[in-house]
Amino acid sequence: MIEEYLGDLDRRLHGCGKFKADLLEEARDGLHDAADAYRAGGWSDEDAERRAVADFGPAAVVARGYQAELGMLSGVRTLWKLVIGVPLMQVAWDYARILTFGEWTKLSTPTPEWYKVVAHAAHGAVFVVPVIGLVALFGIRWLSRRLDGTGLARFCGILIALAVGVNLASVGMLIGATGFVDVSRLFLSVPCVLLMVAWVLLSVRLVVLARRSWGGYATIVA
Repeated sequence: MIEEYLGDLDRRLHGCGKFKADLLEEARDGLHDAADAYRAGGWSDEDAERRAVADFGPAAVVARGYQAELGMLSGVRTLWKLVIGVPLMQVAWDYARILTFGEWTKLSTPTPEWYKVVAHAAHGAVFVVPVIGLVALFGIRWLSRRLDGTGLARFCGILIALAVGVNLASVGMLIGATGFVDVSRLFLSVPCVLLMVAWVLLSVRLVVLARRSWGGYATIVA
């Protein structure tokens, strides 16, 4: 009875496998503890498990609460990637460019004024991302006493989507403008190329995590 219930709960939950396994293990421990208490009171194994499951609540209802918690755990992990990973990529690329290529004055092609505006905007946007992430992290802590799990998951998902969108736009804008002006600027040095590829891969990964976070929210309210 308990394992069937946990299997039903497992099928209803979506998110990080590790976090989900931890929640299910917590539920398993609680159910077995309750069943043991009923057995100590004289109930048969089958009746004890049935009563433990009934006390725990319908799987559909429990899954909503667990899904909200699962979404929050995954969301917080994504937010820390945004807060630390995105500016770290920018700083690492700048240092790699200085150490392996040198100053921008070494470029063989002229830099249009409009490109400078785009580059400054893209670089500035990169540092807006961690600000949004920190606002989300502090906001979650502050709102945890004022909103239920669904509301917190929605708040987290919206800010993650905003931060990921800003990062993706800045990366796309910078690469597109640079390629238009002089494609060779995308290949200043091997370390710069590797870091740019890593930055793009991180951005794609963040998009996947943002979609997963929003999908988890959709699952809660469905």
